[in-house]
Amino acid sequence: MSAVTWSADGPVLHIVLNRPPANALGPAIIEGMHAALDAADKSQPKVLLVSSDLDGFFAAGADIKHMTTVDAASFKAYGDSLRSSLNRLADHAAVSVAAIDGLALGGGLELAMACTLRVAGSTSKLGLPEVKLGLIPGAGGTQRLPRLVGRGPALDLMLTGRQIDATEAFRVGLIDRLVEPGAAVSTARALAEELCAASAPAQRAVVRTVDAAANLPLAEGLRYEVEQIQELFEHGEAAEGLRAFVEKRAPKFG
Repeated sequence: MSAVTWSADGPVLHIVLNRPPANALGPAIIEGMHAALDAADKSQPKVLLVSSDLDGFFAAGADIKHMTTVDAASFKAYGDSLRSSLNRLADHAAVSVAAIDGLALGGGLELAMACTLRVAGSTSKLGLPEVKLGLIPGAGGTQRLPRLVGRGPALDLMLTGRQIDATEAFRVGLIDRLVEPGAAVSTARALAEELCAASAPAQRAVVRTVDAAANLPLAEGLRYEVEQIQELFEHGEAAEGLRAFVEKRAPKFG
């Protein structure tokens, strides 16, 4: 069975990880993620949904067994390939939702953080334990986690390497929806369908503008916001959205 499979359900492309026993992010999953994203590039879905087919695991981390067998050059190549797949997911035109039921640790949490939004079952555990291996999160964790939860909570998690439960993850902003155990995929799918109803160009502009807020001074961020809304008015789907509102009907976005 392939380590990564995908299927289209209307405008949602569902990517499923299935590499027993714990979805370690070795070459098989990395190659599968690239293949799934190639398919997404061709089909251009509005939303990507990422989940696991293994009970108790979203993804338990990088492939440590693989890392113990490689030299420095091969270690860098492995890291570059993993980073490339997660960056492709983060930068994809479609918004993305991670459905977490179980462990999301190390590279597995970095995969979830590369998604736009995260839904987690209440019994899930999340963490970045790399310091316990003499390493640091190397697939975006040191950069994405502070942007999600702030410097202090990010340092707490990464310096201790501790696991947190889904309730704490929800409280600090690491996950966006907290649900009953076993309900992450169904809730994430419902969220994906809700996201499909909105304008994709507007959603992409929201993500770009919010991300800019983390990097730009306020005055520059406000100017960037003006540029984005003007672009949507002139070249996006605003005309249809505004007309539909006046006509009291649902908009017909692309």
